[in-house]
Amino acid sequence: MTQLNENYLRLQGSYLFSTVAQRVRKYRETHPGKDIISLGIGDVSQPLVPAVVNALEKAAQEMGKAETFHGYGPEQGYEFLRKAIASHDYQARNLNISADEIFVSDGAKSDVANFQELFSQNAIIALQDPVYPVYLDTNVMAGRSGIFVDGRFNKIIYLPCKQENDFVPQLPKEHVDVIYLCSPNNPTGATMTKEQLSSWVQYAQEHKSIILFDSAYEAYISEPELPHSIYEISGAEQVAVEFRSFSKTAGFTGTRCAYTVVPKTVQLQDAAGHLHALNALWLRRQTTKFNGVPYMVQRGAEAVYSLQGQAQIKQVISLYQQNARVILQALQHIGLTAFGGKNAPYIWLKTPSGISSWDFFDLLLEKVQVVGTPGVGFGKCGEGYFRLTAFNTPALTKQAAERICTIK
Repeated sequence: MTQLNENYLRLQGSYLFSTVAQRVRKYRETHPGKDIISLGIGDVSQPLVPAVVNALEKAAQEMGKAETFHGYGPEQGYEFLRKAIASHDYQARNLNISADEIFVSDGAKSDVANFQELFSQNAIIALQDPVYPVYLDTNVMAGRSGIFVDGRFNKIIYLPCKQENDFVPQLPKEHVDVIYLCSPNNPTGATMTKEQLSSWVQYAQEHKSIILFDSAYEAYISEPELPHSIYEISGAEQVAVEFRSFSKTAGFTGTRCAYTVVPKTVQLQDAAGHLHALNALWLRRQTTKFNGVPYMVQRGAEAVYSLQGQAQIKQVISLYQQNARVILQALQHIGLTAFGGKNAPYIWLKTPSGISSWDFFDLLLEKVQVVGTPGVGFGKCGEGYFRLTAFNTPALTKQAAERICTIK
């Protein structure tokens, strides 16, 4: 009989958000008629902005005419979108990133999950704790994790993010090959300063490591001194890959469009000591396994960078930022300690003393019919914490906040 990849058996339980959905579904079945408000999974509530919709409609019309029809496009993305990304997101900030270092994809989650394929199975992985599950789980699937002991895999280097260090990871004392960083962070909402990021870039240079930097929420940064890109740090173009998404920036969660930046100066070493450009390796992987993002979707993403598109998405982001303030005020009203919500769409709250993450999930669901995400689902250091998101509508967010204020 065909044998399975036994690394999949090392995965712990079901995927976090699937478990949350199952619990909510069971509650609905036993409490018909109860009105549940979700501040849990990070899906957006606001529709695509008019500039994007107009571009999608125009592109759809093009697809209906033989002279403007588009079939397979370039796997790394159409040049019109890659140039717009390079110009607006990097060159406008005086960062030397070119269009041929940008790879358009169907989601940052997919790219983060797939990028680990380029590394040796023996690569030593470091990631934040708490952490977005896809970073860890895909390395478990690839066989880099070792065995699960006392809540952690023995071959993974965990970087604790605790209240006493402002939820920012400290440099590891040992050597690691691949470092996953997320800033603004999901789930804690913490955002790294230039000084903090500089220490990581320096570590990567000294250890010849690669940083995989997830900046999917950079559009929510409100403090001007905080970096939006790791390439704002000198030397990062030698050691870092950056992931970004249109999902939380422009509402593309159902439309699917993101991009990954792989500078041509980032290199990996083979067993014989020869160097290879990571950009060329990722291009080879994408051209083999990926057929590209649809033309219409890429035209919609391009419209995000128009004057109208920029003005419209900033209004939407402002709406979500106001939602975060509403949630924070409610938590403060009942005396709970909360973090994040200022430069990120996530609020990371400390559960009352003696109440576990999952017990707090049940309490919110049972008492006020509000859904969030247990912090322990993001890692051992997440126990005793809970994540709420600002992505629901203003009306439902306000209603959820009012319900939370009734909790004794």
